[in-house]
Parts: sequence; C-alpha cells; structure tokens
Amino acid sequence: MATVAPELETGVSDALSRACDHLLALQDGAGWWKGELETNVTMDAEDLLLRELLGIRELAATERTAAWIRSQQHPDGWWSNFRGGPGDLSTTIEAYVALRLAGDRPDAEHMRAAGEFVRDRGGLQQARVFTHIWLAMFGLWPWELVPALPAEMILLPPWAPFNPYDFACWARQTVVALSVVLSYRPRGRLGFTLEELRGAAPWSPPAPRTALGRALVSLDRVLHAYQRRPVRRLRELALARAERWIVERQEADGSWGGIQPPWVYSLIALRLRGYALDHPVMRRGLEGLESFAIDGSGPVSRRLEACQSPVWDTALAVVALADAGVPGDHPALVRGADWLLGQQVLVRGDWAIRRPGLEPGGWPFEFANSNYPDVDDTAEVALALTRVRHPEPDRVARAVERGARWLEGMQSSDGGWGAFDADNFRPWVRALPFCDFGEVIDPPSADVTAHALELLAALGRANPAGLDWLTAAQEDDGSWFGRWGVNHVYGTGAAVPALVAAGVPVTDGRIRRAVRWLERHQNPDGGWGEDCRSYDDPEWIGRGASTASQTAWALLALHAAGERSAAAQRGVAWLVAHQREDGGWDEPQFTGTGFPSDFYINYHLYRVVFPVMALGRWAGC
Repeated sequence: MATVAPELETGVSDALSRACDHLLALQDGAGWWKGELETNVTMDAEDLLLRELLGIRELAATERTAAWIRSQQHPDGWWSNFRGGPGDLSTTIEAYVALRLAGDRPDAEHMRAAGEFVRDRGGLQQARVFTHIWLAMFGLWPWELVPALPAEMILLPPWAPFNPYDFACWARQTVVALSVVLSYRPRGRLGFTLEELRGAAPWSPPAPRTALGRALVSLDRVLHAYQRRPVRRLRELALARAERWIVERQEADGSWGGIQPPWVYSLIALRLRGYALDHPVMRRGLEGLESFAIDGSGPVSRRLEACQSPVWDTALAVVALADAGVPGDHPALVRGADWLLGQQVLVRGDWAIRRPGLEPGGWPFEFANSNYPDVDDTAEVALALTRVRHPEPDRVARAVERGARWLEGMQSSDGGWGAFDADNFRPWVRALPFCDFGEVIDPPSADVTAHALELLAALGRANPAGLDWLTAAQEDDGSWFGRWGVNHVYGTGAAVPALVAAGVPVTDGRIRRAVRWLERHQNPDGGWGEDCRSYDDPEWIGRGASTASQTAWALLALHAAGERSAAAQRGVAWLVAHQREDGGWDEPQFTGTGFPSDFYINYHLYRVVFPVMALGRWAGC
C-alpha cells in the first residue's frame, strides 16, 4: 500500500474488505447490480394524475403514494427537487394537486403551508409549461395558454429545423407524444378547482431576451392560430405518423426510453388515439410502469423511479471490484460480464439518423433500452469487460471491439461526444417557448467525452480530436463541468483520469490546474462535496457537504494525477472514517444529474461503487 500513509493502511484494508463484501452481496443472481434511483415527488404526483386520467387509479396505492409525498414535504410547506435544496414552485404545485386528488383538504395545515408558498411565488401562473399541461388535461389551466406543439412536426425531414431529431432522445420521445396530446387537448375533471393557488398577477408569457426568442414567440402565435383550424388531412396524416412512431419505439419492458416523461405521455397519446387499456401496447406500458414502482409494505413505501440503471451500475461495480483486487476470474465478475455481454445493442435506433452507415454495437442504460444505447454506458461496459478474465476471451474481445467502433462513430464533428446522439447541438431548440424545463439537446460534454477517451486509451486507440475537445472544455479555474453528475467535482473526476490514460503527463499544466482546483475545494473535514445549486449559482461550485461519491471522484482524479499529498490522504481518511458497519456509506444528497438546474438523481449505488473504486486504487491493488 505504497500510495497511502502507513497509519492509514490497516483502516483502508479493512474498509475495502467490508465494502467489497457489501457490494458483492448486492449482486442479483442473474449477474447484474442495480441501486435505486431516487428523484423528486413529481414522478409520484404525475403517476397519480396519469392513473386518474386513464381511470385506473386505486385507493390503496393512492394512499401509500400520498403518504410518501407528504413525507418529503419541507416544514415550511414546499417540496424541492433534491435533498436539502430550495423549494420549487412547479414541484410543489404538482405535489399539492396529487394530495388534493388523494383527499387532503386545502385547509389542512400542510396544504395551507404549501398554498402560501405557491402564492408567494406567483401562483399557478408562474408554473413551468409541463405543469401547465398536466393542469390543462384536467381543466385547471387553459389550453390556449400552453405553447403550441403541432403534430405536423413529425412530418419534417431530419434536415429541417425543429424536426424531432433536433431534440435529444429523451426530449424527442416526449415532444412527439405531447404533440398528439396537445392536438386533442383532453379535459378531464378532478372535482375540485385550484383557485386557492392563484397568484395576484395575471399570467403573461415569458419575455424573450434575444432576437431568436422573439421570433420563436411570434412563431408560437402563428402555430396557435393553426392549432385552432388545422388542415384536416395534414393533421390526421401527422397524428397517424406520430402514433406509428410512438408504437415502434416502445421497449421490450413496456417503456419508452426507459424513462418516465415519454412513457406517461405516450400512454396518454395512444389512449387519445383510441387504444383500449387492454391493447397489448397499453397493457405492456402500464405493467412496465408498475415495475418501476418501489412498493413495500410500509405506509409511505410507494414511490416511482424515473428510470433504472442496471447496465451502468453493473459496469461500475465490475470496475470497482477489479480495482479493489477482486480476481478477474471471480465468479461474480464473470457473471456480471456474461450479463453485460447479453445487453449489447445490435439493432439500429434513432442514433442512426445522424450516423446511417454506422454498425450498431453500443450498450444502453436500462434493462430494455435497445432504441437508445449511449456512449457513456458503452465506454464503461467495455472498460469493465477488459477487467474480467472470462472463459470465452474471444467473445469478450469481439463485443468490446464492436462497442469501440460504434463509440468512435458516435463522435461529434467538433471532436466531443454527447450521450445518445452525434451532432445533436442545434441551440435554437432551447429557445422554443415550449422548452422551459430541462435540457432538450444532447451536445458533447466533458464527462462523456472523458469516458470515451478513457476507453479508447485502454484499447490503444489514439483520438487527438477528442483530446483537443476535452482540453478546450477545461474551465478557467482548472475544473471541468459535469453534465451527468454534480458537478465540477464529477467532471474533473472523469477528465483527469482520461487525460492521463490518453498520455498527458501528470506534470502537464492541465493536470496541475485540476489538482489545485480540487485541493482548494476540499472541505475542512477532508471530504469533497458539491451542491446541486452549483448549476445555477457559481458560489456553490465545488461547495457542499462531503459525500462518499464526490469524495471518491476527487480521489480518483488525484490518484491519476500522481498526487500523494496531505489533501489526498485526508480524503482517503474521510472515506474510512465515514463507512458504515455493513461496508456501505450514507449519502442522502443527490449527486447525479438528469437535467442541470432542473432534475437531479440520488443513485443509491454511487455511495458504494465509487468509494470501492477509489480505495482500491489508493490501496495499490
């Protein structure tokens, strides 16, 4: 253990042994690992609203879901988008409506507090577009005040502006389904109004700040006029095309993309198109959605995962255990590799629109995600497979080679990698009045590009364009932005190991600036942490309560940089000191990112795999 101080050796060895035992015990018999993906209560509120709209809401499930929503309310009345975060207006409105649906009276103390919070922030009028859509579907908001999204967009060719493939895959599936919903404008009834949530000032559309924004607001007015009197044959052609597009993209588990937003809107769209609830597509969709519910026997146990991450979690677990010295032919690693080999996507998906000549070979994020493999998972899975001594090495080598070729083909023209699509960076999509929640395009990011470079370096494949892109993406302060994890600690924790693997000397200025940034942002207790608010407020960049996953990310970067400093030793000591008796770590904070500034995730396995990875490397195994 030459990489840790002598006084830490025993502690690190014991901590690593307990953590490995804990992680190995979490493996499913089929070979995969999967931790819960915890998000905010909009998932649960919208699940109740969906079931009410479809006429399938059940009292017992409603009561358990409502109890969960209540348990997440802040004492001051609001709900936030991440643990410890500030109150969010739209999240609070959706939670409030769900509780009204469950029978909570508006004069109950917790409901009065929520109502006061909503009114103080402008009321229903200031909610985001997606919240207004949910309200409009129940007659609680005028459809006329929802931005237009004509179904005819599905007829645009891929080269035309604002065609569906200009949107990121998660947004693409959502907007196609919503274009159907907005064409029908359903008006269900809840049996109550929300007058108590209205603010004092009347609603007014957001004022655009750019010439492009003003032009798109004007376009929205034109589209609204068309929505009132569409060309009937063109509209029906568009709706039929959208219906077919949606059905073709249903995954084997019944989902759409394995994520909640397009899933629920696709079910609503197809119901509006006349699909009966017992139609095979609808039945698979509803049964699959139920499989995303965590529903134990307790009174507050029912909550909905926005997505699931078995491929990602399994790849990280295999790498972590290998880093910790678990032999490459250990049965758990071989089982994990076998399961991962079976998940490789060998069919074309939406990514082929931009890369029509590229052979498939990537890996997805979810159990059933064949339409949308991604670069991040492909890189991590291939890295994991290279760490396993599999009894069929040629089979593994063929899979890794095919995955690497697909990953290389998904490189964007600027040299970086996005997550799901290549060259998906038309910024005007963000300026649409409809797009006020979450990222809607998938441009290259530092973390995904770093993971791609790390794999290619491990395979001996140089990629100068990618290296140049990652170099240019370094912030002036020495850090890298984290698109899929919070935030600069994540980006820097990914970039430094990738640069070193790609041959950048540890003495290089890029590496030294990153090390100085990490050392400046270490907490007094020895750990690292970064709050989700860093996406909106620069004062939070690199600041937050120490967490196991973020401390591990920093240590992975420092280890790759050859650092054996006092700061690094304190970080290792923090992980050892904060380990639970069962070998895991507590981490209530959200350190995963869905949409910067809007949607965050607590990956429950992050608190185990990344500390195992970091301690394993620091132990010199």
